[in-house]
Amino acid sequence: MVFTILLILITLLYIAVLELSKNILLGWCIAIGAAIALYLGRLLLRRKGIWNRRYAAFFWGALLLIFIFNYILTAPPYKNVPAVDNENPDVTEVVHVAQGDLTGVYNEDHSAKVYAGIPYAAAPVGELRFREPQAPESWDGVRACDEFGPMAMQARSNTFYDSLSHILGWHDYRMQFGDEYLEPMSEDCLYLNVFAPEGDYQEPLPVLFYIHGGSLTTGQSSYTEYRGEDLAKRGVIVVNFAYRLNVFGYYAAEDLQAESENGTTGNYGLLDQIAALQWVHDNIASFGGDPERITIAGESAGASSVNAICVSPLSESLFQYAIADSSGIVARKPFHTFRDVTEAMEQGDMVRSEFGVASSAELRNIPAEELVQTASDQSAMTVDGYVITEQPYRTYEKGNNHEKALLNGFNAKEADAFLLGTKATKENYVELLAEDIGDEAEAMARVVPWNSPQRDQHFIVDAMGEAKGALNEAYSAIWFSYSHYVWNNYLVAQGVPTYEYYFTKTNDSLSNYHAGELPYAYGNLWRHPGLYDEADEALSDTMQQYWVNFVKTGNPNGDGLPEWKMRTKGQDKLLQLDTTIQMVEDPNKALYPVIDRYQESME
Repeated sequence: MVFTILLILITLLYIAVLELSKNILLGWCIAIGAAIALYLGRLLLRRKGIWNRRYAAFFWGALLLIFIFNYILTAPPYKNVPAVDNENPDVTEVVHVAQGDLTGVYNEDHSAKVYAGIPYAAAPVGELRFREPQAPESWDGVRACDEFGPMAMQARSNTFYDSLSHILGWHDYRMQFGDEYLEPMSEDCLYLNVFAPEGDYQEPLPVLFYIHGGSLTTGQSSYTEYRGEDLAKRGVIVVNFAYRLNVFGYYAAEDLQAESENGTTGNYGLLDQIAALQWVHDNIASFGGDPERITIAGESAGASSVNAICVSPLSESLFQYAIADSSGIVARKPFHTFRDVTEAMEQGDMVRSEFGVASSAELRNIPAEELVQTASDQSAMTVDGYVITEQPYRTYEKGNNHEKALLNGFNAKEADAFLLGTKATKENYVELLAEDIGDEAEAMARVVPWNSPQRDQHFIVDAMGEAKGALNEAYSAIWFSYSHYVWNNYLVAQGVPTYEYYFTKTNDSLSNYHAGELPYAYGNLWRHPGLYDEADEALSDTMQQYWVNFVKTGNPNGDGLPEWKMRTKGQDKLLQLDTTIQMVEDPNKALYPVIDRYQESME
């Protein structure tokens, strides 16, 4: 009996590992078959009276070897992610773009059509690695755009641990047939996706152009949280895309600067984003979109990228409005996703030293799978004199930024997830603050003492004590909300309409942590059954309409919506997005003067 129970438990545990690792179903069959064979073999030997410890050791060893080889041989294949969830989707009419003809697919109820995996630039491989994006190649015939393109090269987490994170972190893991595969990853990643509504519209539709986040080092355009089917149903066209990341997107070197006809280096990912924006401007009319009514949007590093596009001379007249969630680079010294060109070059030197080469040309011969493992920091844009010509704040001071209206904001628990491994105590609290705001750490500690009462429903007090919650609060302001405070102040001074939000809604998934607002704003709560309730659905409906109204008019307000007051010199409240939607004071208002002083000391 003990043997049988142990055999069942081990087999079930092994099948769970196969499931979390996304191994193909054949692996399950082999595992169950091996367990049954072991059970029957033991039963036969016991009936013959010859079962003993030697046989037991042999049988368990054989099962272990079978399980190991089975795990390897039934590993999940690589497969492009389908553009829609429904099987055998109907194909759209043929659409003509500059490179040729293409078709997309309909979602299940035909309310939206998705054209996925459209190349917007040539594959940046071989001699095109570390170069500005080149024009995409044309094709003959009709291209079926029914799958998302591969994700950009990035450090991929172990599939098993990734599944565990969705169980323990996002709480959205589901067992389902058909997901036994991995999304491919490639340098050949410059593809975009168009989500358009079905139906006849009298006028061309406004366009939301979305840039994904991920610290400029990770992310993919297939991610469910910002797919655009639901926003499309409200009368806008949504576009998202992949762009070069980490060392492929932000490596900088003097020899690359010299070989570039534009004298650029270090901003290849940003150049990809602008190339995608240019492609949309040139081709979106074929999908029913209006090239003169494009809104650029992004979250986290995507919001920093939006900020960069707002100051780039290359993007002038390519868009109207901007949406930015949880980041920006308009501070005098941005705290992340932006660096001085000297630092960018130093990190580039580290890459060449790490791989034992003397030039960037030699780096082009390093396999992408090896190069992506670099230990250098390649997570920031820089002033290259071409894409970004000066520190972004200087462009805002001159009024040369491009956005004609801004919708932006931040979440309650922005920094918590980034500080999970940081141990904060009364003794090291000021030291931890000083890592990012230098001599102003003592002043910040007076505004947010290490043992200050934590804001209700906003910040976690964990087993390490109150100091961790206080550190979360301070760093949420330093890393995230401060950039919005500065950005809004510049636009108010310019007389440009700007609307700021504060997302505090709790739920059973990402709650109000960093990126928690995305499935609400882009209408993807339905993809996570059981994690959101009617109050979440109601908030999502309201947020989607705010976003759509803004894309259409530059003003989020509309019939039936709580008033979202524009920022002005006399009005600096934010719209709290929660079960109750209302204008509230910025919770980090008292922290900004401290950060201001630190920023002023950077001059």
